[in-house]
Amino acid sequence: MPQEYSGILMMIILFAVMYFMMIRPQKKKDKEIKAMRDSLSNGDEVITIGGIHGKVVKVNDEVVTLEMAHAKQRLEFSKWAIGSVVKKGKDKSEAKQDVEDAIEESKTEDEDK
Repeated sequence: MPQEYSGILMMIILFAVMYFMMIRPQKKKDKEIKAMRDSLSNGDEVITIGGIHGKVVKVNDEVVTLEMAHAKQRLEFSKWAIGSVVKKGKDKSEAKQDVEDAIEESKTEDEDK
């Protein structure tokens, strides 16, 4: 009786190992990439899957417009073509806060002199 079920048991164990070693990590990676693409915003510096570097200037549901460094060229890409984010752009409020902090620091330095 035990030998009859050993083949089926081995197949179940093999499938479980494949699931936890291959399928589950791939799903996790896909979920992270989707979250990265959904969180794209203006000012982010990205690299496409084709190796093109650019800065995000406009984001729609399925299309991202990138501005290249050379001659300020703008190209449109599908969102799925974005491979990675090199540097997150700052929101306008964060950029304004950084400017205010820099002004305060320069004032305190001037007062110390």
